[in-house]
Amino acid sequence: MYYDIHGSGETLVLIPGFASGAWSWSWQIEEFAKRFQVVAFDPRGISRSKIDEDETVSIPSIADDVVALLDKIGSDRAHILGISFGGFVALDLALRFPERVQRLVLASTSFGGPNHVAPSMQVLAAFASTDGLNTAERIRKYLTVAFSPKFVETDGTSVDRFCELRENNFVPRKVYMQQLQAALSFNVEDQVPEIGCDTLVISGDNDVVVPTQNSRNLSDAIPNSRLAIIGDSGHMAFIEKASEFNRLVTDFLEGGI
Repeated sequence: MYYDIHGSGETLVLIPGFASGAWSWSWQIEEFAKRFQVVAFDPRGISRSKIDEDETVSIPSIADDVVALLDKIGSDRAHILGISFGGFVALDLALRFPERVQRLVLASTSFGGPNHVAPSMQVLAAFASTDGLNTAERIRKYLTVAFSPKFVETDGTSVDRFCELRENNFVPRKVYMQQLQAALSFNVEDQVPEIGCDTLVISGDNDVVVPTQNSRNLSDAIPNSRLAIIGDSGHMAFIEKASEFNRLVTDFLEGGI
């Protein structure tokens, strides 16, 4: 599994979103590394991380990989930040390995299951198709949906940069479909009240991929949690409002908020 480490201090593991890798945290790593030992990685089968033919991708398997990575770098506990699909992994990790999680940040994500607030069929269709999966046209079609329309109009440079990073990081169709199937079947609603660590739930107020109500429901279900809604931003609030997102996370991990 490919990973890299930046900075020093308490360990902060960044778990990327759907079909994404370490590259997706380009708006966070430098800032977080000023205060933490930041660990970013490509999940199994994504980009620089390999996968054997007989191996499969699941949310628990990626969470297990994170624990193995913590063991490898000699970190008993870490702050965990997961976004979107990575939030599912972070939830699984916090529920099965609570002793390894110091503080938890869940961004643009959900507890899944029948009470998950689903996006529109148009948004679902954008992610479900694998036609031309790694082509620039396909990537821009589904990734642009994740940004708020206003941001796409006013900051095309950041949208282009994110899309180009994805274009340069190959995702096998098998891995893409296994992540998608894992996301669609994810359900920990009944378990999240068991999470005991301090938790920050973050969402953009105009998230059409994982609608904002999911974050409200998730925060309500986790006992020691607090909710932060970032205004004028979509699913990609961590890019659209990177400075605000980074400040919220840093303040929380350092004991604030």
